[in-house]
Amino acid sequence: MDLGLAGKAVIVTGGGSGIGAAITEVLAEEGAKPVILARRPPEADWLARVGAEFVQVELSEDAACVAAVEEARRRVGVIYGLVNNAGANDGVGLDKGPEAFRASLNQNLLHYYTMVHLLREDLRAAKGAVVNVSSKTALTGQGGTSAYVAAKAAQLGLTREWAVEFLKDGVRVNAVVVAESMTPLYRRWLDSLPDPEAQLAKIASRIPLGRRMTEPREIADACVFLLSPRSSHTTGQWIFPDGGYTHLDRAIGGDPGG
Repeated sequence: MDLGLAGKAVIVTGGGSGIGAAITEVLAEEGAKPVILARRPPEADWLARVGAEFVQVELSEDAACVAAVEEARRRVGVIYGLVNNAGANDGVGLDKGPEAFRASLNQNLLHYYTMVHLLREDLRAAKGAVVNVSSKTALTGQGGTSAYVAAKAAQLGLTREWAVEFLKDGVRVNAVVVAESMTPLYRRWLDSLPDPEAQLAKIASRIPLGRRMTEPREIADACVFLLSPRSSHTTGQWIFPDGGYTHLDRAIGGDPGG
């Protein structure tokens, strides 16, 4: 299926690793022009093979975001699409206090708003699309992750808000809600546990469809479809490529989620 993304410039925050890297790869396969905005550069051979642009930026700093967007425009022109993806489950719970909570929101939420604010005229001009990458913890909770869950829940609310705000412009805004997927951050958490493989088997056994983790590529495919003109009448939606984990019967666990 041709998704109609050839030649279209798409910014992917955190697009050099994990789910973000999978999204970048699928965009490149579709002939889009992905631009990765991230704190650390991806592996050079991978970046060359994919053919993506990379702009180094600290997304928690407003001025740095402004400069990064300007650089992205200089390289690829008007930005058609945005994938808000960067962030991490940093374990800021009730015990950490308000200062840590605010700092976590700055790392996981505020740049979602900043990027849409900076790209709003590009999106309108291109009649483009936004995809916010969120987490099932926004709906299920997890325990010990107040700030991350607050950020992820806010991203879902903003998805609906921005879909309404952009209606007259023909810009679509949707969210992909991640559950259990083997990213580098997830692997690091898993390896910190006693008997990681037994823990992995336990987690996979709770995923209804196929009793397996969702592949980053499966999440990326859903994300890129939502960016594309082939999903031209879809906006304000939360999509769950999670094997039924969030909405079908499951046990509450202590895993880090998406």
